[in-house]
Amino acid sequence: MRTTFLIFLFLIAKIGQTQTLKTYTQDTLLMGSAFVFTAINMDANKARQAVKAGIQEVIRIEKIISSWNPNSETSSINLHAGIKPVNVSGELLQLIERSLKISKLSNGNFDISFASMDKVWSFNQREIDSIPSDEVIKNSVAKIDYQNIEVNPTEETVFLKEKGMKIGFGAIGKGYAADMAKKKMIASGASSGVVNAGGDLISWGLKIDNTPWTIGIANPKNKLEVALSLNVSNTALVTSGNYEKYFLYEGEKYCHIINPLTGWPVGGTQSVTIISPSAEFSDALATTVFVLGKDEGIQLINHLQGVEGIIIDHQGNITYSENIQTKILQ
Repeated sequence: MRTTFLIFLFLIAKIGQTQTLKTYTQDTLLMGSAFVFTAINMDANKARQAVKAGIQEVIRIEKIISSWNPNSETSSINLHAGIKPVNVSGELLQLIERSLKISKLSNGNFDISFASMDKVWSFNQREIDSIPSDEVIKNSVAKIDYQNIEVNPTEETVFLKEKGMKIGFGAIGKGYAADMAKKKMIASGASSGVVNAGGDLISWGLKIDNTPWTIGIANPKNKLEVALSLNVSNTALVTSGNYEKYFLYEGEKYCHIINPLTGWPVGGTQSVTIISPSAEFSDALATTVFVLGKDEGIQLINHLQGVEGIIIDHQGNITYSENIQTKILQ
């Protein structure tokens, strides 16, 4: 599962700090990651209820998309791969359709059928003496191909054409959950807030002091330090980094993000941050750009309207997308 790391730099105001607005925050473990929900409302109870609504929404979504839950719709799709199409909810079908669009946009460098990959890599050790053979690595990705995911919107079915194929939402699911939690929290009265879905973050409105939320991007060399910070509001920000799960082989660093086309761990990039209106899209694009590398990645970002990015390469050099707003940088 892909991990992302963001450092919060804003301080959560205590209830009662202001006579007008109240803040409520809660952290919990969901989808295998640490989620933090923050809501602002004039009524402290409404802020609390908004956070509760966000949490319940993520729980609901996890029951649909989790491949670890044998009763989920995703598990049913995987179970019937190469056998028959499976009826799914419109919600899951549309998520898969959006995922396929990103696969086409990235020429397969993003692929939810990545879950089909054989487990040939281990990141339990920081340094290893040997790696799998070229043949083993090549064979490990044999069933990864988004073009073999057949979606029928009319029948509301999804069919994986080959036996052994699987889909998973590790590179897009938390972002989707954050987007949906935000909607529920707004509907429940959160005039401003933040959902941090294990590093996939979306914000709306302003803090109690009427200033934007300040978010720090971790220094890849020391994730407890800040490489740079940004002021954000009404936007999503997701960072993919190579500094948590990785190994060293012959002096070169390989992180847990795997290229779905080659089966090799990705090297050469330390961190990719994507800023866009959607946590779902930022989530998927951060992984995609990490796989593409700095040159192709920044080119892709620059061709997408309303999307900005920051890439830190293996030497620590920072590359910004063409139209990134300087006012968000500190």
